[in-house]
Amino acid sequence: MRFLLPLGLFTVIVAFLWMGLSLNPREVPSPFIGKPAPDFTLPQLHDPQKTFSNKDMLGKVWMFNVWASWCVACRQEHPLLVQLSRAQLFPVVGLNYKDKRENALHWLREDGDPYVLSVMDNKGNIGIDYGVYGVPESFVIDKQGVIRHKVIGPLGPAELQNCVIPLVRELEKASAENPISDEVKKACA
Repeated sequence: MRFLLPLGLFTVIVAFLWMGLSLNPREVPSPFIGKPAPDFTLPQLHDPQKTFSNKDMLGKVWMFNVWASWCVACRQEHPLLVQLSRAQLFPVVGLNYKDKRENALHWLREDGDPYVLSVMDNKGNIGIDYGVYGVPESFVIDKQGVIRHKVIGPLGPAELQNCVIPLVRELEKASAENPISDEVKKACA
C-alpha cells in the first residue's frame, strides 16, 4: 500500500510530461489574433533621429518581423525574407529586439536588408507588448492594424507559400462582403 501512492504520483507526472512533450511549440495560441496590434513609436535602426509607428502602416497589409543579430534561428529565416523582399509582395518591417545597433547594422550590410525599415526595441518592451516568446516571430497585420496571423520561430517556405502569401492577398481584397476564405483560414490554423 505504501508504494501505491508514490507510484500513482509518478504515473501522473509521467503522463503530464508525455502530454507536454507531444505539443508543438510553434502552435502556441496567441491572444492577439483578431485584436488591434499594440501601439508603438520607436527610433529607426538606420536613422535613430527618425521614428516609426505602427500607425504609419494603417491602410496597408504588412508583416512585422522580430529579429536580432545574435539570433541563430533568425539567420535560418533571413534568406527567405530577402527573397520575399525582392518579390515585393508586401512590406516587411523589422523589430530589432534586444540587440546592439552596430551589430544589427553589420548583419544587414553583410546578409542583405529585407526590411522596408527596422525599428529598435533595445529593452524588449514592444516585444513584451506583442507577446513575443522568442526571436524570430512574425505578425501579419491588416489594413486596420489588426493582427491576423502570428508565426512563432523561423518563417519557412511552406508556411510562406501556403498561409502568409494567400492570407496577405485576401486581406488586400477583404471587406465585409469579401471575407477571408475558409481555405486560407485552414492553411493558417
